[in-house]
Formats: sequence, C-alpha cells, structure tokens
Amino acid sequence: MIPIKPISLVEQRRTVPNKDESLDATAQVAVNYLAPGLLNLPSMPPLALYVHFPWCVKKCPYCDFNSHEVINAFNEDAYLDALRADLEAALPMIWGRKIYSVFIGGGTPSLMSAGGLDRLLSDIRTLLPIDSAAEITMEANPGTFETEKFKAYRASGINRLSIGIQSFNSQHLHALGRIHDGVEAQKAIAIAQKYFDNFNLDLMFALPNQTLAQACADVETALSFAPPHLSLYHLTLEPNTYFAKYPPVIPDEDLSAEMQEEIQAKMHAAGYKNYEVSAYAKPKRESSHNLNYWKFGDYLGIGAGAHSKLSFPHRIVRQVRFKQPKTYVENAILGRAIQESVEIDRDELPFEFMLNALRLHEGFDVNLFYERTGLLLNSIEAPLTLAEEKGLLIRDHKTIKPSPLGMRFLNDLQQIFLKS
Repeated sequence: MIPIKPISLVEQRRTVPNKDESLDATAQVAVNYLAPGLLNLPSMPPLALYVHFPWCVKKCPYCDFNSHEVINAFNEDAYLDALRADLEAALPMIWGRKIYSVFIGGGTPSLMSAGGLDRLLSDIRTLLPIDSAAEITMEANPGTFETEKFKAYRASGINRLSIGIQSFNSQHLHALGRIHDGVEAQKAIAIAQKYFDNFNLDLMFALPNQTLAQACADVETALSFAPPHLSLYHLTLEPNTYFAKYPPVIPDEDLSAEMQEEIQAKMHAAGYKNYEVSAYAKPKRESSHNLNYWKFGDYLGIGAGAHSKLSFPHRIVRQVRFKQPKTYVENAILGRAIQESVEIDRDELPFEFMLNALRLHEGFDVNLFYERTGLLLNSIEAPLTLAEEKGLLIRDHKTIKPSPLGMRFLNDLQQIFLKS
C-alpha cells in the first residue's frame, strides 16, 4: 500500500476561527458574503485513521517513506504512549465523527509485539467510535512473520493484512534490499491465509535486470494463492533514495509497458478488477481505506511523519506530524505532535480532488465533487471540456471518469486541473 503523500506544508493559514465552524444558516450567509473565500461543505466526508510505525529492520534502497532502521532496539512503550497522547490531542478536531477504516503502516508495523499491537488497538477503541464493519489493516513484512504473533494480531482485531512481498524471486529480492527470500515470501502468505480471510499482496515489476517472463512468473505465483487483493507497482527511482544516487539497471520504457500489459491481461483473466491505477481486487474486495483516499475522504494520521486531511464546514486542513521518531515522541507527549498545518486554498481544491479521484478506473459520481470540495462542478467546466476534447476524459450526467487514453497518460490528465 502506498501511503498518501500530500503536498508539502509550510505555514498555518486560517480564514476563520474554530468558533465560526458551528454558525447557524443565517450567520453563514453573512460569513460567505463577507469572506467569499470560505468553503461551504454540505456534509463531512467519511473519516479514516492512519497510524504510522516508523521502524524497519533495514531501509530498502528504493524506499522514500518515513522509515528508520532499528539500531539495537526501539522503545515500544514510549512510542505507544506518544500515539495515545497524539490521538487524545486530536480528538477536538474530529469530535463525534465515526472511524470507518484503520490502517497501520510504516515502516514495518509487524515488528510490534503482540501485546503492543493489542494495546494500540485498545487505546484506539477507547478514544474513538469505530464502525462495526471497519476494515482494520496492518502492513507486514514477510521477514517478520511468526505464526503465534500473527494469530494474536488477528485476535486483537486486525482483520486485513497488507504483505510486502515485492517479488518471489530471491535474486530480485536481494537487489531490492529486502530481508526475506522467495521461500519466506510464500511461507508468510500461508500463515496469512490461516488466520485472515482478507489480505493484500504488494508486488513490484520493472525490477533491476528483470525479464518479462520473470515479471509474469511473480504474478502467476501470487495468483496461485488467490489473494482477495493485489497491489502491483512499477519500481520508480524516487529522489533522496539510495537507488536515486546509485541507479540500478532497470527495464526500459518499452519493456516496462509490455510487462504492465501482460500483468493486466493475467489479472483480468483471473477475475480481478483493476479498480485503481495499481490496485486489483476480487469482486467486493476493494480496500475501503484506499477508496477513501481516492474519493477525497478525510483521514487522521497519527505517528511519526503521519499526514492528515481533515474537513470542517468552511475549510479543509492538511497536517503533518514531526518526522523523526525521537522528536515526535517528545512533542506528542506534550500534546504538540503537529509540526505543520495549512488550510487548502479553495483554488487548489479542484486539482487536489482530481489528483486522487481520477486514479479510479470507474471515475466518480458527479455529485462527489461538490460533496468533498464545496465547489460547484461548473467551476471546472473549462478543464473538463479540454480533457474531453483531448480524449482523456469521459463524462455524462452521472459519472466522470478517465478514458483508456486518460489512464495511460494520467499525469497529463491530472495536470489539466492544476491552477495556472
């Protein structure tokens, strides 16, 4: 699972104080007249919770997420104390709102002890109203699988795993800096199947020196386990990673495109729906947490470096927690875990919405734009028309979605909605 990565935040910007967020209808008319930059959201979006666990056994050379290699050990109790304090401090911003999904990501959350994970989920349930049907996902590294620990995770309330397989080829796993090999990858899936009926497998393609046959073999092996959900990512050389500084030899664009086409064909033949750019699922097994991101829902992020996107009746705010684990713990305990907070300018909302929603192959209901941004759809009529003229977008009175050409050139489609 790729965590959401909002734009960088540099300053706190507010248009109205918190007290104005509960204005009655008459007062709201006056506020909108006096401050036309304010939003007027018809309702609050669904709310998800993201919990970040920042430690890994080893930092992978391609990884640009907030992960830190464990040196000797990490203080689990101190971090759990900080997470609870962080959540308690955030409660006034989400008071009365139910949580519809929980995602514990990293890093490698499966480094947590069974007792630590149980304590974390207990704290979350104590402080937040969790929907009875909530999807509660935990990321796991095959190199950390222990049968009894994962049995305990399930008993504590984890009902979905996201397993970072990446490849079943031990040579490719070594090139990626992973701590597991192909045999351990398959053993991990077998353990997951024993205790979880819902799980995702992460795979990557276009790996260093990978052939088309090898990429297809990875997908075929994954399909042999009949996972409910598969995430298939193209390896990218992200800035500020080891691979960016010392780039490996990777397949060229033609070979990468061929790999992607073959993978899509195999997934379709196996009955999986490609509901989002990199996500495939069996019927009714799409990730609700993922969908909340792509439909511009809200999410509260706690933990080192976690991002949040929170809506209020008249504004939408993004936040980032302190990134370094030590700094985060020190500040969270004092009730000040948030390092940066910024209100999204209403002129930026169309691009932010489309950046997410256009990742969905089936697009989105036309009413969703207003529900999530408070803006009328005719405010983006010009870019919508341009995207249609270029053959990148399809729309009718019910739905807006990228065309097959638009999915192929998604960056170009999204850029059309970027404020000039």
